[in-house]
Amino acid sequence: MVPGTLVCLPYAGAGASFFRDWKGYAPRGLDILPVQLPGREERFGEDLLTSVDAAVDDIAPRVLPVVRESAGVAVFGHSLGAVLAYELAHRLTADGGVALTRLFVSGSPGPATVREIRASSLADAEFLAQVGDLAGYSHPALANPELRELLLPVVRADVEMHENYRPPPHPPLDVPITALRGRSDHLVGVAQVAEWATATTAGTSVLEVDGGHMYLAEHPHALVRLLAAQLGEGAR
Repeated sequence: MVPGTLVCLPYAGAGASFFRDWKGYAPRGLDILPVQLPGREERFGEDLLTSVDAAVDDIAPRVLPVVRESAGVAVFGHSLGAVLAYELAHRLTADGGVALTRLFVSGSPGPATVREIRASSLADAEFLAQVGDLAGYSHPALANPELRELLLPVVRADVEMHENYRPPPHPPLDVPITALRGRSDHLVGVAQVAEWATATTAGTSVLEVDGGHMYLAEHPHALVRLLAAQLGEGAR
């Protein structure tokens, strides 16, 4: 049995429902805890956030009561979610007293790398085209004009959050990091993923999987098996 809880942070524009199927893919004993940010799904009426610090202020007090009861805690995030996962890891270990077993960061360069390509100031059509080109993926709802009107502010807020992120001068984590990327990812290269080695004193593994930048939408079952295997190895 792989014990514990995997806290999952969404990529830009996504909600907690993205991880709903992961609960069915997880092995017995591994609980999937999706995190819902304000302004989407059941939190639709709440104000959107445009800073990572404000997002972690929102996330941490909702996650802490759950993970304090868990036998082991790991955190996963993709792209913007990787940045949120990294900052949440610092918050949980420093202020929450949580001993994380592993941090999974996916589709993201190291936290010190500033995003050079900016899209948040573009008009809607150009903005969506830029985001689609960068991610190699477009949410199907964006093809529907009515749904696009609802989803666009969420994507804009998240992209602005990611573009404006500058990491505080944290000391390195004492948590093992697994950094993942799709082999065909044209946005984040192997060298950029390897930058995560400077963020911890506990060792970093770099893993490549089939797919592009949004590989996790293409092969979720295989990804959850891989994450569970990493946690199982770390528990031995």
